[in-house]
Amino acid sequence: MKYPTRSGLRALACAACVLVLQGCASTPSPNGNVQVNDPIEGFNRSMFGFNESVDENVLKPVATGYKNVVPSPARTGITNFYNNFEDAWSAVNSLLQLKFEHAASNTMRVLVNTTLGLGGFLDWGTELRLQRYNEDLGQTLGYWGMGEGPYVVWPLLGPSTVRDSVALPVDLAAGPGLVIDSTPVIIGVTALNVVNTRANLLDSSALLDDIVLDKYIFVRDGFLQRRRSQVHDGNPPDAPKN
Repeated sequence: MKYPTRSGLRALACAACVLVLQGCASTPSPNGNVQVNDPIEGFNRSMFGFNESVDENVLKPVATGYKNVVPSPARTGITNFYNNFEDAWSAVNSLLQLKFEHAASNTMRVLVNTTLGLGGFLDWGTELRLQRYNEDLGQTLGYWGMGEGPYVVWPLLGPSTVRDSVALPVDLAAGPGLVIDSTPVIIGVTALNVVNTRANLLDSSALLDDIVLDKYIFVRDGFLQRRRSQVHDGNPPDAPKN
């Protein structure tokens, strides 16, 4: 039997994981003054609706069943395992952004959690007060002056910007697939990541559904505010560069 390429599998499965952003803990600007560049809002709303339907009819029910069956300590261990790969990629991007202290902290977390933490399932790095600094290639491109560009919602991939869309293929590839050489195993590991991540966000998405009148605007503004804060280390300029 011929399996799909590993890069394709990572993209598809991790895309579903990013879809979770549409129901997660993004928050709108406190003053309601988010600078928005959304010239294709009609297309974006259509894709947002499609992604919501996929989540409601496929991903959410599976995640709910998973949460009911898998004990909380096991889910925490699985989350820690994937976070360990994110820490490694964050260390690389911290170096690319010349944030040497952040890179050192993330590197120490990976070393400690991979060894003492049994491959990352136990988070000894946090117990030892080693700070997590989340960095990705989109943030690195922003650090070096690339403007975010228009807002865009991709099928399954969810909310993004032109800059993040350029970085996305590389960000998606930085995961367990780098050290696993079996396509069937990669499929299972990636699917578990998607379901586990969605299960962790069930309560947040339920709250969002209850309080938001226009979910599209809420998610868009919250996503843009959050990404600008990440790129500028919590101190974004008044107006983004486009």
